[in-house]
Amino acid sequence: MSDFLDLCARRQSCRNFSGKPVEREKLTKCLEAARLAPSGCNSQPWSFVAVNDPKIVPQVAKCGQPMNINGFLDKAGAFIVVLEEHGVLMPALRKMLDSQIFAKGDLGAAVEHICLEATDLNLGTCIIGLYDRETIAKLLEIPQEKQFAGLIAVGYPASEDIRPKDRKPLDQIVRYV
Repeated sequence: MSDFLDLCARRQSCRNFSGKPVEREKLTKCLEAARLAPSGCNSQPWSFVAVNDPKIVPQVAKCGQPMNINGFLDKAGAFIVVLEEHGVLMPALRKMLDSQIFAKGDLGAAVEHICLEATDLNLGTCIIGLYDRETIAKLLEIPQEKQFAGLIAVGYPASEDIRPKDRKPLDQIVRYV
């Protein structure tokens, strides 16, 4: 693995995929990284549906293109659907807190682990926020009661160029005490 900050600098939202399919082995590595993500009380409130069937990938891509946006998804090689599962807190906390209190942060960590591992494997990712959950659920036979937490497009970037990151300087976002 490369230097971690270098890996973070190379990770970017890919909006220009090559159309090449993503190998199951590489998706499995990304999902293994997610499995290793930290979670409150080790509750691991997640599950994933990896989509790399060439007949289904284009259908999921269409679900991520409401209002004629995200046309780049047509060339994604795979998708990962992130589902929020019931968190199990340790008994002392369970009496005081909702079981899902840590879930959003935990899911964010798992998603970022996927994206960083994909970057390390020379894959691009884009976290999609707007998509047709109902159609994806029917297409992938995801039970209605499952809570969607995200959709990640995965694929080989058409270009190896890394865009400069436009981020606030540390002194604007950090205060030491």
